[in-house]
Amino acid sequence: MATVQKEIIIDADPTDVWAIIGDFANGPVQMAPGLVTDSRLGEPDVRVVTFADGTVARERLITLDEETRRLVYSVIGDTMRPVHDNASMQVVPHGDGRSRFLWIHDVRPDDLTIPMGAAMDHGLSIFKRTVESAGEYLR
Repeated sequence: MATVQKEIIIDADPTDVWAIIGDFANGPVQMAPGLVTDSRLGEPDVRVVTFADGTVARERLITLDEETRRLVYSVIGDTMRPVHDNASMQVVPHGDGRSRFLWIHDVRPDDLTIPMGAAMDHGLSIFKRTVESAGEYLR
């Protein structure tokens, strides 16, 4: 099994970043508008995420921990069908009013790490820009 790990510093309060990540149903659209075109609950604890390129992922909620600001989910099917996938996202304070965002995917087959890593990088750059831009309007 291969692991893809990404980390980014965001100039926004951890509470604001977590408000997006911790929203299991709508978080993906808020996180990466344009890259993600739809996100909705398809059944309890399963969201259906649609990407701009037409990829659809069904993701099962594993853990939503408000105290540690950590979300764990697993891609379980639709047009994206890994043999195994387990992902975590966590928001931690990083200095005064900043956040460190950690995103880890354990995935099988191993060759999925290349496209998954590229998609994660693209999503993170959109997320950082979106959250930091929103913060400008709040100041």
